[in-house]
Amino acid sequence: MSIKVLDPQTVSRIAAGEVVERPASVVKELVENSLDAGASQIAVEVKGGGAALIRVTDNGSGIIADEVELAFGRHATSKLKSADDLDSILSLGFRGEALPSIASVAEVDIITCVADEKIGTHLSLSGGVVTERGTRGRSPGTTITVRNLFRKIPARLRFLKAISTENSHIANVVSQYALSYPEVKFSLVIDGRQTLRTPGSGKLADSLIEVYGVAVAENMLELESETDSPLKITGMVGAPSVSRAGRGYLSFFVNRRWINSRLLAKAVEEGYHGLLMTGKHPIAVLNIELPTTEVDVNVHPTKNEVKFRSEQLVFSSIRRAVRQTLAELAPVPEIDSPAKGTVFSSPARSQPNLMAVSDVGYREPASLPTPATSLPVLRILGQLDSSYIIAEGPEGLYLIDQHAAHERVLFEEITLKKSQNEIEVQGLLEPVTLEVSPRQEEALSLRYKDLGQFGFNIEPFGDRTFLVRAVPVLLNGKDWMGCLRELLNFLSGESGGDWAEEVSKSMACHSAVRAGQVLTDEEMRKLVRSLEQADNPRSCPHGRPTMIHLSLGQLKREFGRTG
Repeated sequence: MSIKVLDPQTVSRIAAGEVVERPASVVKELVENSLDAGASQIAVEVKGGGAALIRVTDNGSGIIADEVELAFGRHATSKLKSADDLDSILSLGFRGEALPSIASVAEVDIITCVADEKIGTHLSLSGGVVTERGTRGRSPGTTITVRNLFRKIPARLRFLKAISTENSHIANVVSQYALSYPEVKFSLVIDGRQTLRTPGSGKLADSLIEVYGVAVAENMLELESETDSPLKITGMVGAPSVSRAGRGYLSFFVNRRWINSRLLAKAVEEGYHGLLMTGKHPIAVLNIELPTTEVDVNVHPTKNEVKFRSEQLVFSSIRRAVRQTLAELAPVPEIDSPAKGTVFSSPARSQPNLMAVSDVGYREPASLPTPATSLPVLRILGQLDSSYIIAEGPEGLYLIDQHAAHERVLFEEITLKKSQNEIEVQGLLEPVTLEVSPRQEEALSLRYKDLGQFGFNIEPFGDRTFLVRAVPVLLNGKDWMGCLRELLNFLSGESGGDWAEEVSKSMACHSAVRAGQVLTDEEMRKLVRSLEQADNPRSCPHGRPTMIHLSLGQLKREFGRTG
């Protein structure tokens, strides 16, 4: 087969296939152009999932009349002057492919005007070819209308999803940039219905309210990395109580460019380690600022991925910033907490000078607000359903899950003792046979000696059989066999988690008091005092909350008290 040069129309369609994946891709490119033009107001309107109509209107700087047609030429851009500029890209668009790619697969109209022009310039294109030139009245800014996307490419049109799905992708694009640029007023109208309008106040919290709603926004915690390095991380992360079933609520911006990144997602989730239940994922909106020489944004045709020069530094910085924010600011979950419309911004937020309550009465007023990393001193009132400890604190009523609380206490105790080689061992009167599956045998053969660090004395005893000669004192008289079985399932699975931490979790879970177990007053007091001293008292090692809080304000509202 002979080699030949492709004709311009085919080249344009190939380029469009890289840049214009679906209607949302068009919206993304046009919104990015508006932001690069310095717009403070951006209005997006779509119909028919974006295939019928996409219109983006802004009040940006506009395009000079003599350059409007040039803007639709291949690789024409105002954002690069030479190849050297690729090392210092600050704009969102720079490839010069967006407008010509869109125009090659749709009908496009543009009306644009710059500040010192008396009238705007109008241009119409179809299939990448100019069909009409003229002038139109318009204030400074640009309006681009895209109609009949992919109509002349039926194969591409058939690959579009349902209108509702395409609308969802478009809404996500506009929402992401509304979060990245809270100082810009965004509006989105889908099939005549207003679906998003942000105030452009410059406050991320205000944009969060419009994108995710008040219930989520009031549980977002302000994050700002405390570092003198050129890498700066700002944004907000959700309290563990507002976790989600998927990862779709993780938003990342690098120098305000919206990107997708498995690296950053993993860093955030590691920051939540031990604070979320299995299968739950956090909400986060983070902007990573770093020198342009430390990040390559020119690695993907749609510019939605970047490459960091030092991935490990970025990863560890994000993980540390998230963890520190959660440790300082995450509140105890409240019962039916009303929308307050506020976002915590400092660990030293204002609180009344309350009297701290102990088990034996009152003591001196607390001189500082109770930090979120610790609990107020609680007074035990009783037990509910043989499962929950009822306690009074300076800010209301606390219901403590006795199993989750004890699990947290034991987990930290086991972790500490293991690090100091102080795990106590209880020998069994007679060795117990443990039969395993072939897969479990392989896993246990690699780890049975390591389990000795946790108090398990295990040795091989023939094919697929091991002998257990001793167990940790904590598990003596408890379901230590169930603990071992659980560990075997973990060790023989494909989980990439920390196996030593998993051992500590399992030992704590199987050693802790159970729901339905009646506790004496002294046992409850001892447990709550231990929880007060824990490093992370608000959740068990598996991420479940240890307690919920009913504030005095809520009690007054429920009882109709105004004083």
